[in-house]
Amino acid sequence: MSIEIKKESNSFKELLKTLLIAGSIAIFFRSIFFEPFNIPSGSMIPTLLVGDYLFVSKYSYGYSKYSFPFGVVPISDRILDKTPKRGDVIVFRKPGDESVDYIKRLVGLPNDTIQVKKGVLFINSKKAKRIKTNIGMMKNIFGGEKVFTQYKESFGDKIFHQIIESSDNDPFDDTIEFKVPANHFFFMGDNRDNSRDSRTPEVGFVPKKNLIGKAKIIFFSHNGSASIFEFWKWHNSIRFSRIGKAIE
Repeated sequence: MSIEIKKESNSFKELLKTLLIAGSIAIFFRSIFFEPFNIPSGSMIPTLLVGDYLFVSKYSYGYSKYSFPFGVVPISDRILDKTPKRGDVIVFRKPGDESVDYIKRLVGLPNDTIQVKKGVLFINSKKAKRIKTNIGMMKNIFGGEKVFTQYKESFGDKIFHQIIESSDNDPFDDTIEFKVPANHFFFMGDNRDNSRDSRTPEVGFVPKKNLIGKAKIIFFSHNGSASIFEFWKWHNSIRFSRIGKAIE
């Protein structure tokens, strides 16, 4: 009897040891290299859809305490710091409530001036290029549907990315001129009329230390029409065309 108990005890210790090693490797990989992130809202439509799952590269801009679980590493600012590029899609911690992750497009760098006039973005008094590409219908969060217009937008030499707007007369389609402070950034969602971003007091300017990483690639996507147990519906629920898509 004592031999069996000893064997069971050794087996449990080995299992616990294996789990601790595997967990440590996973935490290290997630903290240093890539972190999975899912899209819970439509603020980045059409670039990202609700139900997209993506990898965020942690090394793209260096590391802060927010790069690590529970902020356990005592880093005051950033280490291995790299400056992000305008137009990057970035995950960051919400200023003032760093328990919340946001994902938006970087629009303003330190010392830039940013303003939206009649729905059009101006960076350092220069108008962003905007070309209309599509008109469609989208479900309204309050019920019913609304018309939206899709544009290709470009900042200077930056390649075009897609944005959508329901009108050019919504509350944040005409803003004051924002002056981005040193070591801060200005972010906007690609769904311009349905995004809480740096145009709002709720978010405002984002400190450099709050950056988590650059959104790289979609590794899974579903439209929410089937639960994990309804496997016979998966072929209609999974967006196969989005899997492996690079984020631009």
